[in-house]
Amino acid sequence: MAKPIPKVGSRRNGHSSARKSARRIPKGVIHVQASFNNTIVTVTDVRGRVISWSSAGTCGFKGTRRGTPFAAQTAAGNAIRAVVDQGMQRAEVMIKGPGLGRDAALRAIRRSGILLSFVRDVTPMPHNGCRPPKKRRV
Repeated sequence: MAKPIPKVGSRRNGHSSARKSARRIPKGVIHVQASFNNTIVTVTDVRGRVISWSSAGTCGFKGTRRGTPFAAQTAAGNAIRAVVDQGMQRAEVMIKGPGLGRDAALRAIRRSGILLSFVRDVTPMPHNGCRPPKKRRV
């Protein structure tokens, strides 16, 4: 029985990495999710397909240091460095969450040299939706 022919661009024949670097993205969206424990920075194209991402945890910060502004700054720098090499010049920024890394990540994005068309806060706000959990008794 003959061997099946691998698909073009499959991981087995190693073409996927070559195609990924060849794609030119002039405009994209940078999503920053800043919780109290971590900051996740995801860079997508305008259709929403992920190009690059980074978080304070993947940058080597452990425990409570992941929620710090410096960790968020490092994560934003790592995520953006990859897309600047692919030719991104313009971006929109969506910031979500109450964490300490919001301002630090935005500062790192501004310093990277990408032109920002707008910065939008997309933190979900309930219109008095679910009942909150009962208060802790310590």
